[in-house]
Amino acid sequence: MNLFRSTIGRKFLMAVTGLILIGFVIGHLVGNLQVFAGPDALNGYSHFLQSLGPTLWVARIGLLVAVAIHIWAATVLTLENHAAREVAYNVKHTIRATLASRTMRWSGYIVLAFILYHLAHFTLGIAQSNTFKGAFPEYTMGQDYLAMGFLTVKAGTPVADVHSMVILGFQNVIVSIFYMIAVGLLSVHLLHGADSMFQTFGWRSSRWSGALRKVCIAFAALYFLGNLAIPGAVLLGKLQPRADAAVTASTHR
Repeated sequence: MNLFRSTIGRKFLMAVTGLILIGFVIGHLVGNLQVFAGPDALNGYSHFLQSLGPTLWVARIGLLVAVAIHIWAATVLTLENHAAREVAYNVKHTIRATLASRTMRWSGYIVLAFILYHLAHFTLGIAQSNTFKGAFPEYTMGQDYLAMGFLTVKAGTPVADVHSMVILGFQNVIVSIFYMIAVGLLSVHLLHGADSMFQTFGWRSSRWSGALRKVCIAFAALYFLGNLAIPGAVLLGKLQPRADAAVTASTHR
């Protein structure tokens, strides 16, 4: 219980849950980038995840708990920081604080709003009628899908056409722009969060703090560019949905 009651404990909880969430966003991006490998890859990957059944729900609940603890710890620490100083600074000087660290709290809340919308848009299919899962015909796998080297989805298996759903969703310019902005803020959040995580765990020293910062910057930049590539390719016409999926979606708008 000291983890929840003490300031150091709450910082440790933030670091641990942050590490879990960093692992998730990396895996999420790697999975989403399969959209460039064609319908069999992304649709097979999606079907593989759905076939996990209870295991998938355990992972989802675990992620939700990690998000809740992360937000709670961040909010409590922020309130404690404000309460510790009864009189505000007349002038704020930020000598070493970076833009990422100064906007950490606000970028976190904006990212939370983005996550809720993202779930409604692509997972629940309620944000836009043309991305509702029931509006798409089933896709028949053209080839076997391998997950971690094991055969998980056989050719000829009917699966949901997630590939077309993602592309049709990002054909909406407003949705794509919002997604790019939110992912940019998430990347900034990850930049400072990853750097702070090493500090909390006591893994950062003056000897290699500069190199660590460069690694965190490179990680955040690659994450942003990886996410940017998907809506960017859709808007440029490099990714196209199946013709029958586009027609079916248009009749459900």
